[in-house]
Amino acid sequence: MKELEEFNHRFGTAFGRAPVRSQSPGNESLKVAEWTPLVDILEDEKEFCIKAELPEVEKKDVKVSVEDGVLTFSGERHMEKEEKGKRYHRVERTHGSFARSFTLPDGVDGTKVTAGFTGGILQLHLPKCPEAKPRSENVNVE
Repeated sequence: MKELEEFNHRFGTAFGRAPVRSQSPGNESLKVAEWTPLVDILEDEKEFCIKAELPEVEKKDVKVSVEDGVLTFSGERHMEKEEKGKRYHRVERTHGSFARSFTLPDGVDGTKVTAGFTGGILQLHLPKCPEAKPRSENVNVE
């Protein structure tokens, strides 16, 4: 089964679609997202920050969750309605469901993750635990 999942992941990735684990209890399966938002992941001494591009997605259509050490954001981008008297000659922008999942790094408290959504950018803030922050101490040489 694991080999089949790996094949599905590689196949989907080759065509720009990310596999998404469904949330069916007791039965883990994969489904393919319609499109995959692009992300930047940043880190400083206080936190990790994930910035995801979600153009033309409304805040109400985005869901963020943390479960078993995995942060997932998902949602849907809706197709524009065709206006009367206008025809589409080309439609290249993808619409439909999307999801991205990330394993939380060591030293991040999943209960303190926060999210903001402005101008089509979802920002997820993953604060580091105080004990995870690197410390610098001077050691006297005797």
